[in-house]
Order: sequence, then C-alpha cells, then structure tokens
Amino acid sequence: MIPIRIIRRRIRSIKSTAKITKAMEMIAASKMRQAQLRVLAARPYSEKMREVLANLTAQPTTDVDSHPLLQHREVRRITVVHVSTDRGLCGGLNANMNRRTASFILEQSIPVNLITVGRKGRDFMSRYDRDIRAEFTQLGDKPSLVDTTPIARVVIDDYTNKLTDEIYLAYTQFITTVIQRPVLWKLLPIEPTKFPRTENIEYIYEPSALIVLKELLPRYLEMQIYHAILESIASEQSIRMVAMRNATDNANEMIEDLTLIYNKARQELITTELLDIAGGAVS
Repeated sequence: MIPIRIIRRRIRSIKSTAKITKAMEMIAASKMRQAQLRVLAARPYSEKMREVLANLTAQPTTDVDSHPLLQHREVRRITVVHVSTDRGLCGGLNANMNRRTASFILEQSIPVNLITVGRKGRDFMSRYDRDIRAEFTQLGDKPSLVDTTPIARVVIDDYTNKLTDEIYLAYTQFITTVIQRPVLWKLLPIEPTKFPRTENIEYIYEPSALIVLKELLPRYLEMQIYHAILESIASEQSIRMVAMRNATDNANEMIEDLTLIYNKARQELITTELLDIAGGAVS
C-alpha cells in the first residue's frame, strides 16, 4: 500500500495542475472568441480580392507577363511560407501542419526553401536541416497587417528577383472550434480563372486593367498572408481551449481515483490501529 503522505502530496500536486489548466482554458476561450471574429471578418475580403485578381489576369486585354509577379517560368526552386505557432500546449496543431509541409517537401524533386512564421515550425524544420530562407516569430495574438507586411515583402522580393519560381502558403484553416485543417496552396504565380466561352468577362477597369492589377498585386499578397496568420491564430486558441479542458477533466478524474485510494488506505490504517488497541486491551 502506498503511504498516505505520498498520496496526499500527489492529490495536492494534481489539484494545482487542474487549477492552472482551468485558468489556461478560460484565457484561451477569451482569446479564441476574439480570434474567430477577426478571421471571419477578414474572410470575405480575402476571398473577394482573390476572385478580382483572378478575373483581372483572365482579361484578354491584360498582358500577364508584363508583371514580374505573374510570370510563369520553369520551376527550379520552390518556396513555402510555413505558418505555425510560437507556443505549445495546442494539441496536434503544429504536428499536423509540420507533417503536411514536410510531406510536400519530400514529394518534390527540386530544391525547396522555407519562410517560417512561428517558433514551432522553425524549430521543427531546423531540426531536420531544411533550408530556411527567413523566419518570423513573436507576432502576438493580435497581429495587424503592418506586422505581417515584412513577410509579404520577402515573398515579393524573392519572386521578383527570380530566387524562386513557385511560392506556396501553408497554414491551419479554422473550420470550427473542434475542427482545424492544415492546407497548402499555390500563392504565386497566380492562375487565371477559367471562364466558360459563353460568359462575358470583359469588365471595364479604370484607368486600365493592367494598372489596377499592378496596384492590387502587392496588396493581394499582403492580405493572403495576413489572413493565413489569422486563421492559424484562431485554430491555435480553439484547440488550446479544448486541450486545456481535456487536461482539466483528466486531472479531476485522477483526483477522484487518488481520493478513493487515499480513503481506503486511511480506513485500513485506522482498522489496523483499532485492532492493535483491542489486542493490547485483551492481553
């Protein structure tokens, strides 16, 4: 039988852990709500910008190859913007995202370098000796568009200077509080939308479709990267809340089991003492 003193100490320790996990669950729940509101507000703007840009590149009057960010060339190097978290305690979110990007890298027959956003993704890729072009950490729980603009600047400069030929964006998409999905899609070059032959796509852009396209492209990249980071933050806070809730429930179950063991041990000790007293009185 485990000594009562040790059981009592373990119960106190687990109660302290349960208090911590409960507090972390409440903090994550508060941050999750704010993150969800931001990502849901940004989604329509991001999707509409992608739609408008794809439409512009499909215009018959637009010379796509005139802009360096739209030029299609032979793919000799690929860049992946890999978005992860700075902190742990968020279930399998980082493991799933790292696995998704790592699988993509292994499938390629050409060199792949990385632009990592978040400490967990950077550490994982460094551990396996991947080529990290740039790293960004400590963006916080409420980054602004200004905070993520340097990431877009590295992407634009690398593609413009032909340091890479394709750029992919990898992040965790927020679906619901309990469902998050790792996604990876091509950011550059932009693929024109395929319209049916019967559909008229000749919209009028002022001053011209090409000028609008040139002005919109940098804003588009900034917005897509910013939106990906918002999606990852919302996913992080959601899964952390769930993970801390599960940890609290597990701690409470352990406390109940240890309390039962403690009561049995205490009852056994009392019974043994009573038997000793009774035996001494008889003798």
